Amino acid sequence: MQQGEGSEAQVTWEDQQNINKFGRLNNRFHELEDEIKVAKETNENFEDASNELILSDEDVVRFQIGEVFAHVPREDVECRLEKMKEDASKALERLEEEKKSVLAQMAVLKKILYGKFKDSINLEED
Repeated sequence: MQQGEGSEAQVTWEDQQNINKFGRLNNRFHELEDEIKVAKETNENFEDASNELILSDEDVVRFQIGEVFAHVPREDVECRLEKMKEDASKALERLEEEKKSVLAQMAVLKKILYGKFKDSINLEED
C-alpha cells in the first residue's frame, strides 16, 4: 500500500485467528497435494503389479513383504493385491475429500478476509 492512502483496517484478534487458520489450511492443502500424488503413484504401481501377475504363468510368485521377498501361491498374491488396491483407492478418495473440504474452508476465509482488508492482504500464491 502506498503512503498517504490511509485505508488500512485495524486487525482484531479474530482477524488474526482467521489469518492463522488460513495459513494452516494452506499448509495442509500443500501436504494433501503431495500425499495425493504419492497415493496415485501407489495405485498405478498396484495396477502394474496386477497386470504383471496376469501375464505371469508361474504358480508360485515372489511377493515382497516389508523388505523380504517370499514365495507365495499366485492365488494368495492376487487376493492380497486386490485388497491392497482397494485400500489404496479408499485412501486416495479420503485424501481427495479432505482436499475439497480444505479448499472450501479456505474460500470462506478468503471471502471474510478480503471483505475486510480488500487489497491490504494477499492470500494468493504466486
